[in-house]
Amino acid sequence: MALEKSEELGAMLRPVVGSLGFDLWGLEYHAGSRPALLRLYIDHPDGITVDDCGNVSEQVSAVLDVEEPIRGDYVLEVSSPGIERPLFTAAQYRQYLGSEVKVRLAWPEHGRRNYRGRLLSVSGDGVEIEVDGDAFLLPFGAIARARLLEPAGSGR
Repeated sequence: MALEKSEELGAMLRPVVGSLGFDLWGLEYHAGSRPALLRLYIDHPDGITVDDCGNVSEQVSAVLDVEEPIRGDYVLEVSSPGIERPLFTAAQYRQYLGSEVKVRLAWPEHGRRNYRGRLLSVSGDGVEIEVDGDAFLLPFGAIARARLLEPAGSGR
C-alpha cells in the first residue's frame, strides 16, 4: 500500500519538480507516522541550495493542496540526497557500482536484515553486495532502505 502510494506521488510530483529544473531523485512516504511524512529528495548537477528546496516545497505543496492525494495532515520535507544519498531505483544502483552501500531489508534474507558492503551488480531481480568476501543477492522487493556510503574511487 505505501509502495503504491509512493509510486502514485512520484508520478504526480516528478513533472512538477522537473518543471523547476530539478530531478526528483526519490521520495519516502510514511503514512504510519502522525502526521504522515512525505520526504522528497531533489538533485541537480550544480547542487541544491536551501532556496531550491524552498521553491520546490512551495510548488509541490500547491499541487498537493489541489490534488489531495494524502488524506489528513502531513509534513512535507524537501532536501538534497546528500553525500550518503538514498538509492531508490535500479538505475541509481547501477550509477554507483563498486561503491560501498548500506542496505536494510524489510525481512531477513540469508539470515540477516542489514548489509554493508561493496555493490557488485544490479539485475532485474535485485542487487548483489559483497560483504566480507561473500556475495549476497538482495531482491528489490525486500529492500526497505539503501544508502550510498562511499562512492567508488573516492578514496575516503
